[in-house]
Amino acid sequence: MGLDIPHSQFCDADFEEFKRRLHRETDHLSAWFREGAFDDQPGACGFELEAWLVDSQYQPAPMNDIILPTIDHGLVVPELARFNFEINSTPQTLSPTMFRDMDEELAGIWELCENRAQDHDCGVMTIGILPTITDDALTVANMSSNCRYQALNEQVLRLRNGRNLILEIDGNDRLHVEHDDVMLESVTTSLQIHIQSPPQNAARYYNLSQVLAAPMAAVTANSPFLFGKDLWDETRIPAFEQSIAVASFRAADGRTIGRATFGTGYAQSSILEPFLENLYAYPILLPIHFDDRVEDMSHLRLHNGTIWRWSRPLVGVNEHGVPHLRIEHRVPAAGPSRPDTIAHVAFLLGLMIHFVHEDTKLEDEIPFMQARDNFYRAARNGLCAEIKWTGNRSVRVQELILEHLVPAARKGLERAGVDKADIDHYIHGIIGERVRSGQNGARWQREFVAKHGRDMAALTAAYYHKQHSHQPVHTWSV
Repeated sequence: MGLDIPHSQFCDADFEEFKRRLHRETDHLSAWFREGAFDDQPGACGFELEAWLVDSQYQPAPMNDIILPTIDHGLVVPELARFNFEINSTPQTLSPTMFRDMDEELAGIWELCENRAQDHDCGVMTIGILPTITDDALTVANMSSNCRYQALNEQVLRLRNGRNLILEIDGNDRLHVEHDDVMLESVTTSLQIHIQSPPQNAARYYNLSQVLAAPMAAVTANSPFLFGKDLWDETRIPAFEQSIAVASFRAADGRTIGRATFGTGYAQSSILEPFLENLYAYPILLPIHFDDRVEDMSHLRLHNGTIWRWSRPLVGVNEHGVPHLRIEHRVPAAGPSRPDTIAHVAFLLGLMIHFVHEDTKLEDEIPFMQARDNFYRAARNGLCAEIKWTGNRSVRVQELILEHLVPAARKGLERAGVDKADIDHYIHGIIGERVRSGQNGARWQREFVAKHGRDMAALTAAYYHKQHSHQPVHTWSV
């Protein structure tokens, strides 16, 4: 979904032709799996960080069409709403300084974005859900001008037969709103972590990304408020799933599976399986035709980009025409700070590397439905969530991370050759200390409101200034 499309109007022949090309590319992908055609470079890592533009009163500022051209950076692109944009990273290969390098690049782009925004009396923020966003701001007039967003809106409503999208969340408060467009999706902004996997380990990476979704949701939770309501620690999870709720098919257990989903199961033998599921189970949403080679996988990648699994397999092709496999982990919320963001990437990568080399498969110890239940428990209750881990034992997420996952992430990064000082800083100094204190972004926001009242503008202003200190969230006072 990173590329724009030329038009938003389609006919039946467009869908038929897209389906034909999608079949052909999926067949070609199957041949790549049989032939072992993929790059076996392990661990290359990058991210996409979604962000907000806010005005001087900390309200959303629908100005990405004005500000982004002045930023003029290839790694900074628009998002669905005119008050959102996205910062991409350059992929980093495994190296002693990979996270330091990632941090330095993000710092430079962040400063550029902030300076250009300030030229227009605006600022930039990363947070799962902006506390000051209102339902009134979610109009088609505030949709980015990219044609793909207009097409997405039209096609989602087509598949819903024109029925309104309904957002209904029970948390500490209860929220019920209806919308006749997909702009509800724009309230949710995330950090999407990309990890390249050697083909022989790709299924394990994919499965581990699902198992680890629960602790990642808990430790990165940063979205407790929506439209002034106190809901889940990570309200972004149900809000995103419901904002593009298009039923596609029924799973073996009878559940209706939508396009934004935790998924239907682990990969049993290869991550070709979810691409086959894409082909046979999910209706085509954007039937754009590309004049590309079958090896470019343009139709397959576009279709995959309209199916929002929280752990999503990706196929890429480098400048030499060599294909590779990546896992996109979509669980973490954006924010709270720049060092927190890099720590989230380091934590996940360390865990993946550690557990993929363990003789006992974590996904064999934790059944898929248990991993799925763990994920939603963690999204609702954050670090206080009780989940089921190995041996079917109940454990509090906070305890699990401190006693088991922080040491595991450290071992994984040591195995990857990451500098010891950087491991100490990001894993122990940020993730470990945050979990020990219990103060993730969601906890800080709630504690601010408990002390100062439910003034969403005051909360957003305080968060903005804390974030721009570039100190990790566990050090923030209220």
